Amino acid sequence: MRVGYHSITWGGVVGDATGVTSVKDLYYRTNGSMEQAFMDIAAAGYAGTEMFDGNLVPYADRPDELCAQLAQAGLELVSVYTGANFIYGEILPDELHRIRRAAELAAAVGAQRLVVGGGARRAAGTQDTDYERLAAALDRVTDIAEEHGLTASYHPHLTRIVESPDELARLLPRTRIGFCPDTAHLAAGGGDPAALIRRYPDRIRHVHLKDLRLDPFGWLPLGQGVLDLPDIVRAVQESGYDSWLIVELDDYDGDPREAAEISKNYLDGLLKETSV
Repeated sequence: MRVGYHSITWGGVVGDATGVTSVKDLYYRTNGSMEQAFMDIAAAGYAGTEMFDGNLVPYADRPDELCAQLAQAGLELVSVYTGANFIYGEILPDELHRIRRAAELAAAVGAQRLVVGGGARRAAGTQDTDYERLAAALDRVTDIAEEHGLTASYHPHLTRIVESPDELARLLPRTRIGFCPDTAHLAAGGGDPAALIRRYPDRIRHVHLKDLRLDPFGWLPLGQGVLDLPDIVRAVQESGYDSWLIVELDDYDGDPREAAEISKNYLDGLLKETSV
C-alpha cells in the first residue's frame, strides 16, 4: 500500500461564501498554502496527497503550475474531494455542474480518484426518499467521474444523512458508487470501522485514516486516539484493497507538519507489523 496525506490540515476546511447564494460556486476549500502543504507532506515521508475541489479552482487556467508544485515536492495528486446536498431536485443540476468541473480539473492535474461527501439533512427531518435521491445522484457522479478517467467513492460523514451503520446500509445497495471508509467518521457515527470495512469489502475504492478522541470530542493523529487501528488496517488488507491509504486530520492545534509526521511514524510501524 502507498500512503498519502490530505492537505486539509493546512488551514482546515471552509466553504466559498458565494456558494450561499450560488450553489454552482460552493466548493470545499482549505485556507492554507497548498505549496507549503505539499512540501510539508513530502518532508514527512508521504508519496501522495488529496486536495479539495476549491483548491484546484485557482489553477483552472494554469494546471501546469500545480503539476510543477507537486513534482517539485515529489508528490502524486491521488484524489480530489468534493460534495453536495444531492437531495434537492431543483439545485441538483447546478451541483452536478460543479462536480463535473471538479472532475475536469482533477483529471487535468493527473488525479486518479474523485471522493464525494454529502446528502443533506433537512430542517424538517430526513425523508425516506432522500436515500433514493442521494443514491441516484451518486450514480450520476460515478458516470461523471468515469467520463474523466476517475474512480468515484462516497465518504460517510458526520452531519450528513449517512453517518451511522444503518444509514450506510440504506445507501450502498441503492448505488454503484464505491465506498470510502473514513475511520474516525464511521466511529463517531456509531460504527465499528473494521466491521464496516469487512461488511463491504468489494465496495472499497479509497480509504481515509484518522483517529479520534470521544470525550471531549476531537480528531487526532494516528495512534493517539481510541480507534483500533491495527484491526482496521487488517480489515483493509483482508478486503483485497491494495492501494492508497490517505491519512486525514480535519484540524490540529499545533504544526500540521508535526501531525503528519506523528501519523506517518505510527502507520509505518503498523504496516510493518500487519504485513508479517
